[in-house]
Amino acid sequence: MGTREQIVDAANRLFYEQGFEPTSFAAIAETVGISRGNFYYHFKTKDDILDAVIEARLASTRTMLAGWADGSADPRDRVRRFVEIVITNRGDIESYGCPVGTLTNELAKLDHPSRAHAVGVFTLFRTWLREQFEELGFDAEADDLAMRVLAFSQGIATLSNAFHDGDFVDREVDRVNRWLTELLASPATADDAS
Repeated sequence: MGTREQIVDAANRLFYEQGFEPTSFAAIAETVGISRGNFYYHFKTKDDILDAVIEARLASTRTMLAGWADGSADPRDRVRRFVEIVITNRGDIESYGCPVGTLTNELAKLDHPSRAHAVGVFTLFRTWLREQFEELGFDAEADDLAMRVLAFSQGIATLSNAFHDGDFVDREVDRVNRWLTELLASPATADDAS
């Protein structure tokens, strides 16, 4: 991994764990083990680093979603993979919240111009989930269902971070999986699902 990639990787982790605003150039440079001069060779501003971090997150999200698509021909399984991400990433989520949600919330509070760019990760998830529901025959409701699943993941991530209650997370994931099973058993009643 080159120096630029190491900087982006370190900044990504620090922005997640500490927040964008509190993370300094010095902290990132120290984490990577480079001088500030070498740091400035690669990035002139913190906003430049932020844009690179967002691009890295977008790329890794695309790769993850493609892997899920390659891993199963069944859109039901792919949606369940998304639902279970709060279990897969439980340790980090309990400690720091959702990496997508925490960054977009912070950038919104700062009225930062990169907020719309950061929301792109949510947009990738929304589009991908909508496509899964469309494959399952929920044409008109697909986007609403995608947003419902996104809302679930953000809500559970927030409460997981607040309460550190793994049993609650497991119960909620089970509840959403049961909802999906019921929904898919009777697609005509998708609007009535709750």
